[in-house]
This record gives sequence, structure tokens and C-alpha cells, in this order.
Amino acid sequence: MPENDADVAKIKELIEIMKENDLVKINIQHGDDRISLRRAAPSPSPASMGHIITTVPGAVAPAASSEAQVLPAGQAPAAQDSEQYLEIKSPIVGTFYEAPSPDSDPYVEIGSSVNPQTVVCIIEAMKVMNEIKAETSGEIVERVVSNGQAVEFGQILFKVKPE
Repeated sequence: MPENDADVAKIKELIEIMKENDLVKINIQHGDDRISLRRAAPSPSPASMGHIITTVPGAVAPAASSEAQVLPAGQAPAAQDSEQYLEIKSPIVGTFYEAPSPDSDPYVEIGSSVNPQTVVCIIEAMKVMNEIKAETSGEIVERVVSNGQAVEFGQILFKVKPE
């Protein structure tokens, strides 16, 4: 029984480490022993925006060269038009934030012009704030994710009408 008590204590310690570091999933393998822990995604904390900010280039998918129609704010492009837009994708897994702090204006909005160096959002990963750049020129026509939403690698963040 003492070995089981020690195992339970280690598992509880891992759970605390997960909570402290806002980890959602952890897999550990040691020899033939495996442990996989998963918990509900933590609520994003924009108050943590005071941490280090680094720059991570966004991934931009190529698009067709035909013209795209600009839509009013808040209206999503039709599915058949989606091929006419460039997509700014998340280069990392993390939490999407539209602004540098909760009381700041968003980096970009529908209708904003962007160039390759324009910061479009922040993705928080492991308590580090990563600035995501457009890496393309054009006009933002859609924000696909919401503020505070967890995003995956390669997930579309914005759609851009190319210039």
C-alpha cells in the first residue's frame, strides 16, 4: 500500500502543477508506466497580459488572385467566397486576445488595412504573450475566433482581402 499512496501523492502533485501552469493535458511515460491527465480548459485571464511579449509570425495561406467583396462589419463571407481571401492562421496553440490589454482597443478590426508587419493579435501560450503579425497585405474582412478563445495550431484567426 505505501507505493500506491506515493503514486497518488505524485498524481496530486501533477494536478497542482497543471493548475499552476494552466495546462489542460499532460501525458507522461516512464518505461511501461503511462499516465495521461486532462482537465477542463482554464478560463482565460486577460489580467495576465502584463507578461513578456514575443513576436511569432502568423501563418498565411495562399489565395486566389480574383477580387473579393468587402462585407459590412460582423458579416461573414459566404462559403463560396472563402477561396478569394488570405487566411491568417495561428502558428501556435494558445489563447487568442484581440488587444494588448483588456482596456485597450483591438489591434485590428473588420475593415482595417494590414501589411506584413502589422500585429493582428496576441496568442498567450504558457504565460508568454506572442504577437502575431499579418505577414500579408490587405484588408481584414472577418475575425474567425472570439476574444479569449483557445486556438489550435493552424486554426484560422482572420480572413484578409488581398491588395
